[in-house]
Amino acid sequence: MKQLLSLKINGELHEVWTSTHKTLLEVLREDLQLTGTKHGCELGECGACTVLIEGEPVLACLILPVEVQESDIQTIEGLAESGSSTAELKPHPLQTAFAEQGASQCGYCSPGMLMTAKAFLDKNSKSDSKKPIDRQEIRNALSGNLCRCTGYSKIIEAVEQVVEEIQNGAVHA
Repeated sequence: MKQLLSLKINGELHEVWTSTHKTLLEVLREDLQLTGTKHGCELGECGACTVLIEGEPVLACLILPVEVQESDIQTIEGLAESGSSTAELKPHPLQTAFAEQGASQCGYCSPGMLMTAKAFLDKNSKSDSKKPIDRQEIRNALSGNLCRCTGYSKIIEAVEQVVEEIQNGAVHA
């Protein structure tokens, strides 16, 4: 059975006629060709399919799109920011830090890591308290995302770099 779905993804409204049994991950990748969100374990254990729904990290392999029709969905494709011209995209500070720190090797986990880190930074950089963010908090935030290549050190260092940049006023989350 198919159903017409209306999904707000990366600030744009998409209408898609799709099978009711498809997960959000499948609709993103197969129906909307938003292939940045990775297809990993299909069991909610690896984090490769993490997207943000209303700013919260959610595993797209575990949710049906009908459940999030009224929600703001952000994928890795929507992480970069508009530049000075409409055709120009500026990498998000996390994307820049991942590149500078060498936080990606095969890159398969990177979209999920980046989206989870963005949710973490958004939540913690808007806090009224000026309590510093430590390494353990970053580790805890990223604990649902598995990486087979890097050993996590460079990923954590990239997030720490952005935390420092936010604290110094150089960038905004």
